[in-house]
Amino acid sequence: MNNLLSTIEEKLKAKFGEGILSAEMHYDFPVFTIRKDIIHDVIKFLKEDEELAFGFLTTMCGLHYPDNAGHELGVMYQLHNMPKNYRIRLKTFFAISDPQIPTITDLYASANWMERQEFDFFGIIFKGHPNLKRILNMDEMTYHPMRKEYPFEDGTREDKDDKMFGR
Repeated sequence: MNNLLSTIEEKLKAKFGEGILSAEMHYDFPVFTIRKDIIHDVIKFLKEDEELAFGFLTTMCGLHYPDNAGHELGVMYQLHNMPKNYRIRLKTFFAISDPQIPTITDLYASANWMERQEFDFFGIIFKGHPNLKRILNMDEMTYHPMRKEYPFEDGTREDKDDKMFGR
């Protein structure tokens, strides 16, 4: 698997240089942190490169690290090359004050509902999305419930506190 990490890292750094912020193995996943402004181009390259051919978007999810000033929000993408059974994880981070990132619906049709979900739960705006609106929560909601801005437990309870949940 480290061979896969090296191959992908070499290709990405040759094409995108300093835009590749980090590369590491997490268990059996090559994981890359990418600058927000090139994430669409990187994903397009990984999909269209004949050797890599990551043709399937397995999952995409929002991330919220409230203590990471200037990079509080993020998006994590998992791509899969099914014929070779290669998987890869990409992450990108950005400020909560500017929660915009390009859509990848032009690359993967399956990104449509995934991006709508992350917009709904995290408030991430996917620029260029064909129909960016809430998908699971009510339109009247004025907040994004998956952000870590709300306590897990009812504040009136004395038998539990957020420390039990890593906060």
